[in-house]
Amino acid sequence: MMDHAHDLVCVRAATDRLLTAVAALDDAALAGPSRLPGWSRGHVLAHLARNADALVNVLQGRPMYASAEARDADIEEGAPRPVRVQMADVRDSAGRFQAAGDAPADWSRTVELRNGVTDSASRVPFRRWAEVELHHVDLGIGYELEDLPAEFTERETGFLAERFSGHSDVPAIRLTDGTRAWITGRGADAPGITVTGRPADLLGWLAGRRDGAALEVTGGELPKLPPL
Repeated sequence: MMDHAHDLVCVRAATDRLLTAVAALDDAALAGPSRLPGWSRGHVLAHLARNADALVNVLQGRPMYASAEARDADIEEGAPRPVRVQMADVRDSAGRFQAAGDAPADWSRTVELRNGVTDSASRVPFRRWAEVELHHVDLGIGYELEDLPAEFTERETGFLAERFSGHSDVPAIRLTDGTRAWITGRGADAPGITVTGRPADLLGWLAGRRDGAALEVTGGELPKLPPL
């Protein structure tokens, strides 16, 4: 089981970093495009707020979202709000998530996320940490993959390698940053492809934030990963 208490502390620190950065924006900057296709920076912040509330639902045994349509509608509705309103929403929803995480609970229980995905409750704080860190990068306001905490980068790389493990559309791959290595892709095959790169570049490729051009590939071509 993961250390959910440690991860809750990391979520709080990541949220503080994001809010400090967003405080320097004006309303026009918030309305500008993020790095996510079709989303403004306001869309990203609205999503982060609603994701915090959705994960409260998960921890408290309710459906993560009422529906996919309701999730999308909430993000669209929240996207145009001014900076001060967006920041208050992100801060308040983060507080609700922290309170839910601090409540006594059986952290070994299985919880259900979107689309029937299940996981240990103990991993929910890490999932929230990933949301905050990666979407901070997606804002495109000076926080890059290289700025992510080293612990987070290593753990998220392992998490994503696990996510693609056994995927029929991904060939067996050995990932390495020169000191650590992960195996992913079709489990029936011995890894014939090795992908080597800096931690930020490996994570960026796995998370769909970079195209992999900075990675070194041996044993074949760089595989195309399915969307997360």
